[in-house]
Amino acid sequence: MNLRERKKLRTRKAISDAAIALFLEHGFDQVSITQVAEAAEVSRRTLFAYFPAKEDLVIQRLADHETEAARVVRERPEPPVSALRAHFLERLRERDPITGLCELPAVLALYRLIQDTPALMNRMIEFHRAGNRALADALLEKAAVSPLVASLAADQLTNVRWWLALGNNARIAGGTSADDAYPAAVEAAEQAFGLLVDGLGSAGMR
Repeated sequence: MNLRERKKLRTRKAISDAAIALFLEHGFDQVSITQVAEAAEVSRRTLFAYFPAKEDLVIQRLADHETEAARVVRERPEPPVSALRAHFLERLRERDPITGLCELPAVLALYRLIQDTPALMNRMIEFHRAGNRALADALLEKAAVSPLVASLAADQLTNVRWWLALGNNARIAGGTSADDAYPAAVEAAEQAFGLLVDGLGSAGMR
């Protein structure tokens, strides 16, 4: 990565950091783009160059995970469902924020902000749709299924991962430590992916 790219990443992070700090203090709907730009010491034009929509100031924190499931399916040797199950269990052991099993205050605050803000939850639907499309393409390559089956399977797999994450986050937000919540998180993941294996196994995705 060259100097210009590193500078752009730093600017992007600084804008997002400033926005999220304001959103957490005042509420997403109560903060304007102008206020975010002023806090980040950039122009509105610069802000929109990095973040086309206000919701992107928050959801960009998850950008690396948007096509993660597709990458896992393509890169791992196991069949798709088993690959995603193994990957999710690995991330649980690592207390990865994307699994919801993370007690870092900043992560808990971000989850709370997203879940308490209708506009951000709507943006998460778009986020998942993009991930679904990428995952469906990966399933078409890996499992040699029809486009219909790939799309249906991608939707189920995405929803399972998201609802597992929300369940884990709810336990942590309720005061349970990540270590104490870990056994229940593993049990839920095993059960959820087990149901998918039963349902999608006939399509060669076991």
